Amino acid sequence: MNFSELNQLRPDLAFIADWIKPDTHVLDVGCGDGVMLDYLQSDKHCIGYGIEIADDKVLACTKRHINVIQQDMENGLSMFDDNAFDTVLCLNSLQMMKHVEALLRDIARVGRDAIVSFPNFGYWPHRTALFMGKMPVSKSLPYQWYDTPNVRCATIYDFAELANEVGLEVLECVALHEGKPVHVLPNWRGSLAVFRLRKRSA
Repeated sequence: MNFSELNQLRPDLAFIADWIKPDTHVLDVGCGDGVMLDYLQSDKHCIGYGIEIADDKVLACTKRHINVIQQDMENGLSMFDDNAFDTVLCLNSLQMMKHVEALLRDIARVGRDAIVSFPNFGYWPHRTALFMGKMPVSKSLPYQWYDTPNVRCATIYDFAELANEVGLEVLECVALHEGKPVHVLPNWRGSLAVFRLRKRSA
């Protein structure tokens, strides 16, 4: 898969992929169908592993020749040594976790850098829905309150505070909407929050 194909399929992932250096070791926690690792392996010559629980997505990964481990992310990353990876990805899956803080601490342990993305609950249509007395439904939060897999809702500011608490330094924070950066009022106008993080020096 080349960059143009990735950008057409997932512009948010194409933006994030630019942050990942070629020829590095990458772990994708909650890798989905493996499209990101497919691009990183074929175009950037990275060595990657994915973690995914859903049977259909694990199958999609194997069809893409992705090294995927079928495991619930809630069980942590104990199978990996400290600093085993140059970059750990957790893209659009953190909001589905019950134990977010524990997973972030594990991500900080096994990776030198991390990239995390999640739906921004501070996005203005979400605020408007709550003001109107309804739970928000949008492209980034496409489920009704009764069938959503999302158990955690956070804004850009919320996550920045938590990252600091677990020993991660925020190198860059970008709000995206439909794959494009939002520069003005990002916590209001960005539907997806993307953080580039680094383990804080002792």
